[in-house]
Amino acid sequence: MEFPLKIRVKTGKLKTEIVKEEGGVLIVNVRGKPIDNEANKEIIKFFSKLTGKRIRIVKGLKSKNKVLNY
Repeated sequence: MEFPLKIRVKTGKLKTEIVKEEGGVLIVNVRGKPIDNEANKEIIKFFSKLTGKRIRIVKGLKSKNKVLNY
């Protein structure tokens, strides 16, 4: 994975997982809903565990299109 990382989020799914890549953007299913930042917290937790680094959302806190960095 190369950072900064662009992702597109689909919320309310059965499990959090990377589904596919489209044009340099990772499509990510997330269990959490976009209420009370549940989905954002789930994304940070998922990518932090995956990379072993502290991840943060640098763009798109209220959008389904996000940019992540560490």
